[in-house]
Amino acid sequence: MTQANNPLHGIKLETIVTQLVEKYGWEELASRINIMCFKDNPSVKSSLKFLRKTPWARDKVEYLYLKTNKLPLPPPKDDTRKPAIKVQHGVKTSKPVNKSASAKTAEPTKPVNADIWGKG
Repeated sequence: MTQANNPLHGIKLETIVTQLVEKYGWEELASRINIMCFKDNPSVKSSLKFLRKTPWARDKVEYLYLKTNKLPLPPPKDDTRKPAIKVQHGVKTSKPVNKSASAKTAEPTKPVNADIWGKG
C-alpha cells in the first residue's frame, strides 16, 4: 500500500524518457534539464544508464514528466544544503541570519582580508 499515492508507480523510467523525448525532443529536453546525457550524443539507452546512477537527475526527469502530464507533484524534498542551525551565545537559533537587514543598520565593514592586503 505504500505505492498507492505514487503517480509514477508502474511506469518504467524508459517510458518516461521516451515520452519526454517524443514531446520535447532532445534539444528542448536538454534546455529544460541541464544534463550532458541529453546534450552530447543523446540516446535513450545512455540517458537511462545515467539516470539510474544519478538520483538528483532522475528526480528532475520524473518531476518534468509529472508536470507535463499534469499528475500530482511530490512534496519538496528536504534539501541537505540548507544553512545549518547557528549557535549564538550557547542558544540555538533556527532562523537564518538576515545579513541584508543588519547591513542597513550597521556601519559598513572592511573588505575581507583588508588588513593583509592593505586596502582597509
